[in-house]
Amino acid sequence: MLELKSLTKTYKTGDKALNDVSLTVPEGQVVGLIGPSGAGKSTLIRCINRLVEPTSGSVSISGRSITGQGQRELRAMRRRIGMIFQEYALVERLTVMENVLSGRLGYVGFWTSFTRRYGADDIGLAYRLLDRVGLMHQADKRADALSGGQRQRVGIARALAQEPELLLVDEPTASLDPKTSRQIMRLLIEICAERNLPAIVNIHDVPLAQQFMQRIIGLRAGEIVFDGPADALGETVLTEIYGAEDWNAMRKGAEEDESAEAEQAAELARLGA
Repeated sequence: MLELKSLTKTYKTGDKALNDVSLTVPEGQVVGLIGPSGAGKSTLIRCINRLVEPTSGSVSISGRSITGQGQRELRAMRRRIGMIFQEYALVERLTVMENVLSGRLGYVGFWTSFTRRYGADDIGLAYRLLDRVGLMHQADKRADALSGGQRQRVGIARALAQEPELLLVDEPTASLDPKTSRQIMRLLIEICAERNLPAIVNIHDVPLAQQFMQRIIGLRAGEIVFDGPADALGETVLTEIYGAEDWNAMRKGAEEDESAEAEQAAELARLGA
């Protein structure tokens, strides 16, 4: 379980990126974090694992404080926080397998990490994860030869290789087409359910968040202005979070994309029958 209490981040300029943010994410729950640019979404995620130091407040994971830890303890706790990035953050010249195994770096000694000679247990785990994300056949391919969706799947497998207690996901579909975006979101939801993992997903695509998220938190100017189920995210609430917008037209476009995808799948199935 993730718990934030009165989390605040104020920069030296005096700008307040987060203001007294408190929330709890129980095991297995996937939370969508939405809001306009500059609302504090990325800052919130980075304060949780202290890539950005909060000014005040506390963060705890499974009852253990992360904000009160020194550097050695912080490194140990970060091993159990999986991070999935918008731009994948893969080592392009390494293979898919090597990128997934890099998720084990926090658990192995210096020479193992330096020589990349991992043990049989780590390699077996990496193969199982690649199979789960549908990339077993790509294990020996270089990361720079993959499509965007495949790269994001590698990023998911690498995060899972850490055997995390929490997933932090920063704009996982921003660089992907609508069909691939839905596939990635579906994969994340399934994996969190299988592993009973709590997750926070910073997502800019509101219809996609409404389709897949169990719970949505809306941020505006560093404060929570909405926290509830996706079906409660009506036009009035969205306007409070983002300002005026034609939300019905946006939802209709998302539904048309999904309908076209379903029709294409049905046609391919018919041709293959």
